[in-house]
Amino acid sequence: MSLKSQVESGIKDAMRAKEVDTLRALRSIKSLILLEETKPGNTGGELSADEELKLLTKAAKQRRESADIYKTQGRADLLQVEEAELAIIEQFLPKQLSEEEIKVKVQEIITRIGASGPSDMGKVMGVATKELAGKADGRVVSTLVKSLLA
Repeated sequence: MSLKSQVESGIKDAMRAKEVDTLRALRSIKSLILLEETKPGNTGGELSADEELKLLTKAAKQRRESADIYKTQGRADLLQVEEAELAIIEQFLPKQLSEEEIKVKVQEIITRIGASGPSDMGKVMGVATKELAGKADGRVVSTLVKSLLA
């Protein structure tokens, strides 16, 4: 079942249950999907699983950043909205790896590539971002790569 059909099904369920936060989050995901599908240059119409993952990851990242801003500004009302939407978006994302699991994966990548120091960070990050896409936050991966290569 594609992400679009899952979201549409979720929208119907949220309407029936009158869940306003869920409905808002699902509609925003559907909007992102429709915008991406109708983008000039997208000939296939349907999105691939990788494109869907990138879309959801980007949406989740935006919600996290907004939540951080609202937290620092003391806007609890807006913070609650962003966190509720983030929780809904994360239901469609693959399970996030813990920091220890990420560290093990990054160490494997460093060993496989043969990276020896900070100058190899670009090579390691290139492979790590592809392999851990959607499973780990880029900032956490970057921090771990820096510490392991130092």
